[in-house]
This record gives sequence, structure tokens and C-alpha cells, in this order.
Amino acid sequence: MIFKTYQIYLSKVFTTTLLKTFIVFLSLAFILNIFEEINFFKDLEVSITLPIFLTFLNIPSIIFDIFPFIFLITAQFAFIKLMDQNEIIVLKNFGLDNLEIIKILSILSFFIGLAIITIYYNFSSSLKYSYLNLKNSYAKDNKYLAVITENGIWIKDQVGENINIINANNFKNKILYEVDIIQFDKNFNFENNIFAKEIIIDDKTWLIKNAFVSNSKGQLNNIKNFKLETNLNYNDVSSLYSNLSSLNIFELNNLRKKYENINYSSTEVNSAIQKLVSFPFYLTVMTILATTIMINIKHNKSKIFHLIFGILISVIIYYLSFFFEELGKNEQIPIGISIWVPLIIIMLISTISLIRINEK
Repeated sequence: MIFKTYQIYLSKVFTTTLLKTFIVFLSLAFILNIFEEINFFKDLEVSITLPIFLTFLNIPSIIFDIFPFIFLITAQFAFIKLMDQNEIIVLKNFGLDNLEIIKILSILSFFIGLAIITIYYNFSSSLKYSYLNLKNSYAKDNKYLAVITENGIWIKDQVGENINIINANNFKNKILYEVDIIQFDKNFNFENNIFAKEIIIDDKTWLIKNAFVSNSKGQLNNIKNFKLETNLNYNDVSSLYSNLSSLNIFELNNLRKKYENINYSSTEVNSAIQKLVSFPFYLTVMTILATTIMINIKHNKSKIFHLIFGILISVIIYYLSFFFEELGKNEQIPIGISIWVPLIIIMLISTISLIRINEK
């Protein structure tokens, strides 16, 4: 496929503007995040290099979340550049209409979106994973480890001098099902084995209505209303993988299967996967929206006006997407609808703006 000169030029203008916008947002994200990290470590004796290092690990993930708005502002300023230098008029004199310009920029946005998902996102999720692991090692409440596997939920929980190794087959509605708990002392000497069909984990004191307890001497006791002190409540267990941005798309898919194996809701994981699938389309729609806005408003407006207008549109779109996403996570509407409907709404608005666009 041979690219025409105007296609190469428009692509160059857009990608150059995108790079500049990316650097601006990267700088802002660094400044905001470094203060957050410094505040986190204010009571700990650590070198300033640690917050800086953590900031570098976390920034790519932050930037990924705001890429749609970076593309919106990029499209605006790319058009400003073309209009300031009267290049729009030159392109039209060579037979290139507004619709063709929008087509070129939207296709370019889609393929950049694919590259971001396949390359950038995997890179940012890997750094995010390292960021969370390193930062959690300094957390004051880091008294337990938890993971979900094909064999259910596994938890290592230390309370005082005792260590509990907990395995549950299922987790639903604040109840762990088919639970096996092995208790050790601080030197990992066996003390008790507790089995229960159900454990209520509403707060950090777990309630076992019918516990079978076997001690180190082999004695078996059946205890009604047994209470187990832990460091975890329902929210802790239900958010074992609350930060899904640290997982790439393959890990998200594996996590979804693990959730399904223990009958735990995979709604949030499905939402994260759908967001990744829709991401290139999201960037494309934002570019189309920005370009149609730029063509339809007066060209004599200042750059500050366009910037403020772009930020305002971004805020509206963010809250629209957030509203639908929360409805999906709360299972008020299907996940597919919660992710794709906002895009369809934005696309319809852009399509209306495309009417008679070549007359502008």
C-alpha cells in the first residue's frame, strides 16, 4: 500500500502533537504522584530515591487511564496547527475535504490504540505489579498474603504469635465455603486444624457456627459458634485483585477463570477485559469527536478556549463512562452495555456533527 503525501503529512502532524501532549501529561502525572509517594513515606526512614522510583513505576499506568483525553486534546491542537498555518485551506484546494481528514486521523488513532494495548499496556501493567509489590512491603498493615488459584482462595494470616493457613473452595455473599484452616505457632509448629462448611467473614472476627477442631494430639472437637480472630474482613477478601491494572489481558482472562471456579463474581474482571477490547475504538471516537468539534466551532477562538473546552468535554465523558461502568459492576446492567453504550453515545453525537461537515 502506497501512502499519499497528504496522508503522511497529516499523520506526522498528529503523531508529533500526540507526543508533545503525552510529555505534558507525563510531567503533570509525575509531579502529582511524587507528592503522594512522599506523603506515604513521611513517617518512614527511606531515601528520596524510593518515592521517585515508585513514581516512575506507577506513571505509565496513570497515563494509560487518561489516554482517551490525551487523544481528544491532541486532535484539537493538531487542527489548531493546521488552521493557524492555513494548511486546511491548502489541503482543500488539492481536493481533500473535511471528511477525508477525519477519516485519516481516526484510522491512525485506531492503529495507535492497538499498539498501546498490545505493547504499552503490557509494559505498564508489569511496572504496576512491581509498584504494588514494592509499596505493599512498606505498608503498616501488611500482615497477610492472599491469592486465588484453581483450588480456591489461599490466605496466610498472622495474628499475634499465631499463623493461619486458610483454604476455601468458594466465596459468595460474605461466606467462605468448605474451609480448611491450619494453625501454627510463630516457629511453624502445628497447633490445630479447623474444618468448617461455612464461615461468615463480615468483619475481622470470623464466625464459624459449626467448627471441627483437631489439635496436635489428634483430639477432635466439635465447637458451636467458634470465633476466629483475623486481619481480614469481607472487603479485604473481596478485593484480593482490586487493582486489575497490574494484570495484562492474559492474566485477566486467567483470573476470570479462577473466579468462576470458586463461584466468585467475575464482573470487575469482565469489565476490565471489555475496557481493553474497546480501548482502540474509544481513542478513535475521541479523535472523531474532537475533530468534528474543531471544524464546527469558529476558527478565531483562542487556544486557551479550545483547551478549556476540551477539558470540559473530557470531564463530561469521564463521568458518563464512570456512571455506566459502576452500573455494570453493580450488575444493574450487563457489562457489555456498561462499556459500549457510552462509546455509542459519543459516536452518535460525532455522527450528527458530521452532517454537512464538508460545507464548513
